[in-house]
Amino acid sequence: MADDGSASNRRDPIKSSVGNVAGQRRRQQAVTVAKERRESLVRAKRLCRVGTNGGDDEDARVENEMMIDEEQPVLEAQTVKAVEELKSAVQSQGKGAMQKRVTALRELRRLLSKSEFPPIDAALTAGAIPLLVQCLSFGSPDEQLLESAWCLTNIAAGKPEETKALLPALPLLIAHLGEKNSAPVAEQCAWAIGNVAGEGEELRNVLLSQGALPPLARMIFPDKGSTVRTAAWALSNLIKGPESKAAAQLVRVDGIVDAILRHLKKTDEEIATEIAWIVVYLSALSDIATSMLLKGGILQLLVERLATSDSLQLLIPVLRSLGNFVSVDPKAMLTILIGGQNTEENAINVLGKCLRSEHRVLKKEAAWVLSNIAAGSIEHKRVIHSSEAMPLLLRLLSTSPFDIKKEVAYVLGNLCVESAEGDARPRIIQEHLVSIVSGGCLRGFIDLVRSPDIEAARLGLQFIELVLRGMPNGEGPKLVEGEDGIDAMERFQFHENEELRVMANSLVDKYFGEDYGINE
Repeated sequence: MADDGSASNRRDPIKSSVGNVAGQRRRQQAVTVAKERRESLVRAKRLCRVGTNGGDDEDARVENEMMIDEEQPVLEAQTVKAVEELKSAVQSQGKGAMQKRVTALRELRRLLSKSEFPPIDAALTAGAIPLLVQCLSFGSPDEQLLESAWCLTNIAAGKPEETKALLPALPLLIAHLGEKNSAPVAEQCAWAIGNVAGEGEELRNVLLSQGALPPLARMIFPDKGSTVRTAAWALSNLIKGPESKAAAQLVRVDGIVDAILRHLKKTDEEIATEIAWIVVYLSALSDIATSMLLKGGILQLLVERLATSDSLQLLIPVLRSLGNFVSVDPKAMLTILIGGQNTEENAINVLGKCLRSEHRVLKKEAAWVLSNIAAGSIEHKRVIHSSEAMPLLLRLLSTSPFDIKKEVAYVLGNLCVESAEGDARPRIIQEHLVSIVSGGCLRGFIDLVRSPDIEAARLGLQFIELVLRGMPNGEGPKLVEGEDGIDAMERFQFHENEELRVMANSLVDKYFGEDYGINE
């Protein structure tokens, strides 16, 4: 678990126990989002086609050629031959030996960069790893180091067992991250390490135990675009959990927080994207890091990024980070909300931009951030309720896919009640409740009650309770009945979930008992 303890990801004032159920969501999402992010946007492991030194035109052309399936056996045979030539070159001594090694390495690298499915198994079976490790030895010329690291980078982009074959090379790859090495060599080694870290927790732990994190972190200090981008990507792979050990270690690197904030301020969206993923994992896994970043003014930077960027790759980690920070310190967000009101940087209006997006993931992430904000103080709730986001939320509740609908329901439900301590029943904000119910949201909540998702059904029942208890002039029961809410609740009469069964039956008995409608 976290080094310093981590706050609940979402406080739910509708019913305090829900906050306990969802208490570890920040950590869980920090881990699960890695899979979503890397598979759909930027894969966890990246094949290197054009080297960190730019490469020549011929290399760029050959490396971007796609091999068809029928050519794969030919490619594998060429790879075996290339490894044999490298073996001969490594054993060679005297004049021209160095150039012979570089030529052999370049040929192997070209073969490993040429296909969407590189002949990694052929290279490993032929014995490439010990030769590549030997070519990484200290004192080797930069060109040799670069080609060796490039080969290892693409081998590490393979299957899990192929990535694990790099274990003997890790100490030297880490050693070449240092400032004494040329920038292209250090960057290529960082790329290889990023691929290894992307494979899973076991290899991340090996890298951490061998000291990969500090030199990798220091690589993002300068303003060297390509190097910073690669190092930040590798660093985010290294710290992404589920354990918080790496995040805690990273935040102790002197100057790291300043570097993160500085790069987020710059206009380079590719660098900002990779830095934002570091922020996602830090804010999910370490409260110390979260506190330091908040003190550095990161919320304003994230809101500004939301306001000015249209990049899906950047907006997703920015939204995720915002949600993490708000769940830890809602008061910090309130300053941004009120301070930016009536400007285009207003946080709620910017989140509204994401709710209007055609991208499903942006809508869901924006709703999640708003649900955290709406679970805060009465001031938070008023800012959202009076914003242009409200009609968007009401529409999304009735028209969105289930996962977005559930997040939106949390926002609307949280707007209707004040935060409650312990098991106390939350006080209803009647003005908000009447407004939201009048907006036609009740049917959406009743649909949640009918869903097989326990969390969603609980949320729907909680909102029905607010309507029954809080609508003026006793209108609640008639409204619920008019949307077939009684039928929806009665499905829990013999439900296996005791909490939902008791909740639904109690509401039916209390508000729709024998005396219901007798006066009419």
